[in-house]
Amino acid sequence: MSKRKVNPKDPKTVPKFVTPLSKPPVVTPTPHPDYPANSYLEITMKETKHRFHRDFPLTTVWGYNGLYPGPTIEARKDKKIYVKYVNRLPKKHFLPIDRSLHGVGDSPEVRSVVHLHGANVFWESDGHPEAWYTQNYEYTGPKFRRKVHEYTNHQPAATLWYHDHTMAMTRLNVYAGLAGFYIIRDALEEQLNLPKGGYEYPLLLQDKSFNEDGSLFYPDKPPEDSPFPTPFIPTIVPFFNGDLMVVNGKVWPYLNVEPRKYRFRILNGSNSSTYNIQLENNAPFYLIGTDGGFLEAPVEVTSIELMPAERVDVIVDFAPFKGQKIKLLNTLFSEEEPKREIMEFRVTKPLKGKDTSEIPTRLAEDMELHEHLASTTRKLPLSTGTDKYGRIMMMLDGRMYHDPCTESPSLDSIEIWEFINTTPISHPMHIHLVQFKILNRQPFNVEMYQESGGKILEFTGNPEPPRDFEKGWKDTVKAPSGMVTRVIMHWKEHTGNYIWHCHLLEHEDHDMMRPIRITENASSVHHQEEHHNNHEMR
Repeated sequence: MSKRKVNPKDPKTVPKFVTPLSKPPVVTPTPHPDYPANSYLEITMKETKHRFHRDFPLTTVWGYNGLYPGPTIEARKDKKIYVKYVNRLPKKHFLPIDRSLHGVGDSPEVRSVVHLHGANVFWESDGHPEAWYTQNYEYTGPKFRRKVHEYTNHQPAATLWYHDHTMAMTRLNVYAGLAGFYIIRDALEEQLNLPKGGYEYPLLLQDKSFNEDGSLFYPDKPPEDSPFPTPFIPTIVPFFNGDLMVVNGKVWPYLNVEPRKYRFRILNGSNSSTYNIQLENNAPFYLIGTDGGFLEAPVEVTSIELMPAERVDVIVDFAPFKGQKIKLLNTLFSEEEPKREIMEFRVTKPLKGKDTSEIPTRLAEDMELHEHLASTTRKLPLSTGTDKYGRIMMMLDGRMYHDPCTESPSLDSIEIWEFINTTPISHPMHIHLVQFKILNRQPFNVEMYQESGGKILEFTGNPEPPRDFEKGWKDTVKAPSGMVTRVIMHWKEHTGNYIWHCHLLEHEDHDMMRPIRITENASSVHHQEEHHNNHEMR
């Protein structure tokens, strides 16, 4: 019988668990006379060829240092590093560009800027979507200030990630491959005796679709049966869900492990897809951290929901499963659907030595933010509208990105933000600069709220506390449909121009993004901007 031909476009023809998982390499510093030893990194964004699967031809992608995922950046708490992201991308994009979106128009076709997601950072180094630049800085966006990003790493050990954040191009540039891990380590982590070295893996979960020739497929219009209008082609789509699961750049990979404890830093880096991860034998995850770092104590869970941009830090003990194969599943899919399976762990490697790593009983001291200290509560509706072409668009507070800034926290203030979701779907809401705590979620009467023009907020049930896997520090939160999601945050250390947005990248690019302006007072921010405008951009 002839071997069935592998067609990258058809998931049913693609063999699973035949491609080994890759672990991204760690970036090594570049010597530079203007920066302290081992503090300067130079990372080049360029087009390259990548093999997603043993049986696929090489695929064109974009990568940091020509790698997909990008190399992992490792940093120490409170030790500054300086990163120059050099744009060597081609002048033409290989994915479909919608020029009707805000900020695209007659701008150069290929632009880039890097956002360090989850970082406590000066706004000029935050990767503002309007701080984009082209090759050799020939063209730059209106918020471009620095060629070299300065990261203070003044925050606890955590799993962050860096990715493209270009105005109205994020969905395409991230899908093309521009994403990587950024790991901050500290003394506390070293004292905890966690699995490390070869027993620690970052896992970047994404979904992709392919053409028959193995090239990446991204739609240039909604599906034929879609209710959404297609005024022209290419036009933005309301969401993207790929056909195949990709982990660390490999389609349905496997990982050989020893019968011992492993640490996995898991990131949902997808454009729009949500995952409810679970091991097929229902073995526990020992959750030790969320977006912003360690929990107070480990939490034993058997499933974890991750919306785009959310991260978890977990330990899995494979000791009881010697000789077994265990699949990591996305239980949001039924057993018949190919994407239910994410990857496979094979407990087949011999144990090199006694496993002396631990699952600690205590992790970090918890620093609570108390509601009574909040100076402001912002009510922020998430709503559905249409653009001038009749296409559906999701909106924040009924405003477009370019409308005047309405979120202007004062430095050192504590605020509560209430995301009032009147749309039919959940949104992962991301706030730049801060880590926050989820207070609760509460169902409300959507129809009454809309009919009253947002004046009557009638709750229809009791507040629900955060789920076990989201009780730590977060920078991205699931805001479910028909719920008010309340988070609390402390605005400290930095003033200037930041962003909050939905992290469904198709929504973010279609104006579901708003500015934040953190102020001491108007004159101080003006002075700070003047200072940085006059600062030499190395």
